[in-house]
Amino acid sequence: MALPIKNARHALRGALWGGAAAALFLAVGMPATAAETPTEAVRSTVNEVIRLLSDEELKQPAQSEKRRKLVEEAVGQRFDYEELSKRSLAAQWNKLNQAERQEFVDLFKSLLSNTYGDKIEGYSGEQVHYLKERLEGAYAEVQTKVSSNKTDVPLDYRLLNKSGDWRVYDVVVDGVSLVKNYRGQFERIIKTESYATLVEKLRKKSADIKAP
Repeated sequence: MALPIKNARHALRGALWGGAAAALFLAVGMPATAAETPTEAVRSTVNEVIRLLSDEELKQPAQSEKRRKLVEEAVGQRFDYEELSKRSLAAQWNKLNQAERQEFVDLFKSLLSNTYGDKIEGYSGEQVHYLKERLEGAYAEVQTKVSSNKTDVPLDYRLLNKSGDWRVYDVVVDGVSLVKNYRGQFERIIKTESYATLVEKLRKKSADIKAP
């Protein structure tokens, strides 16, 4: 997906509550068919998000809410927030009951969507080059490079096949794993304070984002 990600490496290295710079990891959207390879699935969904971002009618100020909703819906069909949450929480995930897991997934999804949503919508014609695909059983990695007139940024999608549908569970931007980055931050908060503190921070962040 060609979005304004020249600062994505800094976003993934930044603080959990920091104002994140552009990141491309959200730009994956429509469901794959059983016949699609991981690369074909990524390519088709990236193209769908670009189509939404490039639609002249949706660029109108009155359509901004609709545009954001459509992009988020596209993202949600491909991005596996539960798998991302499970991997980011690591051992803590197994200590949670089903209701607690669902709450965390919802809060984490809200954080990611709102942190990167505005930046994704700033797409300005960057190009994506599909470089290589690695496949091992139900797992795959699609390596790409995002190019602007100023820089090239490596961007790798990690996918898991669930019932014939390739779902993204991690993104590596310029060598920085989204899952590893958040896992380290979450573990520090849980270790120095508590899991309840982490959830409360996520709740507060979500409330602050939704406040007018």
